[in-house]
Amino acid sequence: MLLLAIESSCDETAVAILSGEPGQPARILASEIASQIELHRVYGGVVPELASRNHSLHLRPLVEQALATAAISLKDIDCFAATSGPGLASSLLIGATAAKALAVAAGKPFIAVNHLEGHLLSPFVATGKVPPHVALIVSGGHTLLLDVAKPGHYRRLGSTRDDAAGEAFDKVGKMLGLPYPGGPEIEKTAKGGNTEAFSFPRSMLKDPSFDFSFSGLKTAVLYTLTDRNPDYGTPRTSDLPDLCASFQKAVIDVLIAKTLRAARHTGRDTIALSGGVSLNQALRHAFTAACAKEGLTLLTADSGLCTDNAAMIAFAALLQHFDGHQSPLDEDIDPNLALAT
Repeated sequence: MLLLAIESSCDETAVAILSGEPGQPARILASEIASQIELHRVYGGVVPELASRNHSLHLRPLVEQALATAAISLKDIDCFAATSGPGLASSLLIGATAAKALAVAAGKPFIAVNHLEGHLLSPFVATGKVPPHVALIVSGGHTLLLDVAKPGHYRRLGSTRDDAAGEAFDKVGKMLGLPYPGGPEIEKTAKGGNTEAFSFPRSMLKDPSFDFSFSGLKTAVLYTLTDRNPDYGTPRTSDLPDLCASFQKAVIDVLIAKTLRAARHTGRDTIALSGGVSLNQALRHAFTAACAKEGLTLLTADSGLCTDNAAMIAFAALLQHFDGHQSPLDEDIDPNLALAT
């Protein structure tokens, strides 16, 4: 089974080709990504129109490169897939329309994939099997906690009520005068800092729900900056490592506490961590230690599958195909597409 998938939900254009069969590890024959980070960095965030324009420029060369890397032709592809949501409407349209056109031209099926399901399933690409587990998706736009019975059967346990974890990282990074995206810059700067230097809040930590909130933490960082510098500008260089380390630790503490509580609540013995923020090594180390203490198995995706990529979309589509699913060609993209209720 050969499947070609396209991911264009935000500012990364990606194409991947996977080979697989039911219950077996998927083989990533090609995974090509064109990043737009440098284009959007000068604006401090993603500009939707600029993102969609560059998807159009990069998509065809990426498809050709993926086919060349996999050493196959379009006629060898058995199924085509694309991200249908959530994401930026103008960006989603580029990838979904291209994948549908390829499917029609080749006379092969098309599968629409939820971007979040791609993240959720990414830790299982190497095995091809998805056991029951609790999943935490942490990315720039989403912080989502789910109970997973099997592929396609998800129950939402909790989500963010305001900023996503990755969004909070980026916004705090901007406050601190760090380059966009702020998440990796905060992690890098935090390595030399004291996690106890600043007392930042752990929002909703004692709340019985599994929901998250990071807006208050972001505001606490702002107040700390203004208190230490009434004119509020770029913080003193000597403060940066401690500010970053303390902020990062506050986010990590909440993510771990809520996820472990969800595992105890559901009786699951496996936790899967995915999404771009899951690349944060401090987060991974803390999760590893916490799960070991609780006797839980922790699964994470390979680094190349954490940020937005088409291989995770291809794997999610592959599982849908094995389950007999096919999407109608007139199915529209949905920028607010939900994964579970």
